[in-house]
Amino acid sequence: MIGQSMVLAGEVPFPPSVEDFYPPSILPWGQHSVWFTKITFLVWLTTALIIVFFLVSNRKPKLVPTKKQWLAESVYGFVRNNISVDMIGPRGVNFAPYLTTLFCFILLNNFWGIVPFVQISPNSHIAFPAVLAVLSYVMFIWVGIRHHGFVKYFKTALMPPAPWFILPLLIPIEFFSTFLVRPFSLAVRLFANMFAGHMLLLVFTLGGFAMINANVWFAPFSIVSWVMSIALTFLEFLVIVLQAYVFTVLTASYVQGALADEH
Repeated sequence: MIGQSMVLAGEVPFPPSVEDFYPPSILPWGQHSVWFTKITFLVWLTTALIIVFFLVSNRKPKLVPTKKQWLAESVYGFVRNNISVDMIGPRGVNFAPYLTTLFCFILLNNFWGIVPFVQISPNSHIAFPAVLAVLSYVMFIWVGIRHHGFVKYFKTALMPPAPWFILPLLIPIEFFSTFLVRPFSLAVRLFANMFAGHMLLLVFTLGGFAMINANVWFAPFSIVSWVMSIALTFLEFLVIVLQAYVFTVLTASYVQGALADEH
């Protein structure tokens, strides 16, 4: 957790600001390394942990699984059965590897937001949710074109079964909602939740130290502030899991819509 000495030394300004989401480089050599920040390192670490975990867990699979093998199979089985197959149908098995990777990547990146001494999620920076949203966006369009063909896919996506005279109104609405709103809403939903969660935890944690230093009469309220930060940490954990699940479910639903034979 962020300590009182850091607040007194001015290393962590209060109140927190948007600048907290643009940390400096963690490399020792100059401005040319500004791209490699704490957030970049966390994304790389997340990727490495996921790869190593699944490789180690399934290196020597056994009929009676070990704990690591059971955990890896449980995660994959949950996404395959409860997201891929439930949302897409039997063809969802083909998308289970991608959706499992997506779920694990978002979940672990979100989780950094409540890890002591880290306490920031890469997904609280809009760039990373935007990239994930673009990947899902490109995938469901590509799947739809591959399944239906270019012309039929866009005809199915943009022309709902409705009287011809109302189509000039419906087609722009369908285009806007399907090809513009979807990637935007995917990215913003994840980003906004992680951004807000990080700011709330900072406000209540640093607020406790600020009230102690401000006036002796405010000291008792600092305890309330810290209790709130602990309670919000548990709430943030639920949000972390929920946002990973929602992003993956929505991606699966977009794929299902792209594969559907009717609008």
